[in-house]
Amino acid sequence: MSDSDDDVPCLSAHTLAALQEFYNGTGSGSDLSTPPSAQFAVGALQEDWRMSQFWYSDETATQLAEEVIREAGEGGRIACVSAPSVYQKLKQGSVDGSDRVSAVVLEYDRRFATYGDDFVFYDYNEPLCLPARVAPRSFDVVLADPPYLSEECLSKVAQTIQYLSKGKVLLCTGAIMENLAKELLDLKMCSFLPKHNRNLSNEFRCFVNYPSRLLSC
Repeated sequence: MSDSDDDVPCLSAHTLAALQEFYNGTGSGSDLSTPPSAQFAVGALQEDWRMSQFWYSDETATQLAEEVIREAGEGGRIACVSAPSVYQKLKQGSVDGSDRVSAVVLEYDRRFATYGDDFVFYDYNEPLCLPARVAPRSFDVVLADPPYLSEECLSKVAQTIQYLSKGKVLLCTGAIMENLAKELLDLKMCSFLPKHNRNLSNEFRCFVNYPSRLLSC
């Protein structure tokens, strides 16, 4: 199953109009004038719809950051795979316990290289093409949000997750991927509903392979 425009999460008509207005008027580049004090704010880098980028709402980013901090434990390591909103929330210091964990962000978008050694270039088409400093099974929690809703994309991202994870996995993707998430990673769907800054027509859900508060919240 190959990735195509049909695999990109669908936007509402209102959001499509707003995005078109944005691209016509200002372009899609990042705001390089962002002051250092705000570099980790969710949205500090403009999402690019053409790269299938849709940032979480601040509330969702906070709840997911709290979840991975709790599950990683003292001194834990967290990998955010195509989930920069959660990485940013972890680094802001506004979530209790964020100073007790470390995190990296795996992203195809090289604008995130502004985060220095925390940035790991990642192309899901080459799921195991990772630098030597990213050791196998070295992350207490892996949180992933594959950019496309397709069997091919999730299957490849699952390879990355299995390579990185010591055990705990939190996946955010479309509800339509439930069966494949179960088949590939033995994940269960949570009651928690992740939200995005822009309204998406697809139903998004979280999936985990451990006893999580998100299962029943």
